[in-house]
Formats: sequence, structure tokens, C-alpha cells
Amino acid sequence: MNKGDLIEMVASRLGESKAQSSRLIDTVLTCIADGVSADGKVTISGFGSFEKKHRAARTGVNPVTKERIHIEPSITVGFRPSPLLKDVVGEAENMIANEA
Repeated sequence: MNKGDLIEMVASRLGESKAQSSRLIDTVLTCIADGVSADGKVTISGFGSFEKKHRAARTGVNPVTKERIHIEPSITVGFRPSPLLKDVVGEAENMIANEA
């Protein structure tokens, strides 16, 4: 599923236009990004947590030349799914496996 598919699904379930659903999804994603940026963590009960993570500087290897390179420290975002989301995904996987 990509963003366009998500927009169509939300529009269908809410009975709204795709434009309205797109604005809604963009607003939610922007709010999550702002929350992670400002507070370091956003938790959505029943779904999961987005958390700011710091990566230390490290030495890497260029896969083409095999030369060692220095990788600067960086900030990234991690996602940890809630137990409920894990259960829903696991149930869907079991249903697919049983149909095969």
C-alpha cells in the first residue's frame, strides 16, 4: 500500500472526497513529524510509537570500492508497533497462510 492507496481507502471509509482525505492524511503525518521533532516521541495507543533516535558516528565500507569511510552521526525515526497492531498483522498473516 502506498499513500495514494491509503487516501483512497480513507476516502471510501469516511465517504469523503480524495482531496479531503489527502488533506487529512497530510495533516496527521505532519502532526506526527512535529511531535517527534519537538518531544522525541509520539505514541498512538493501539497502533505504536514513533521515536527519535540518534545514530553515533561510525566507520562504514563503500560496497563498490571496499574503502573504509567515515559516517557522520545522524538522527532518524524508529517505529515500535503496539501489541494490538502485532496481533492484527499476525492474524492477517495466519489467514493468508491457511488459504494457501
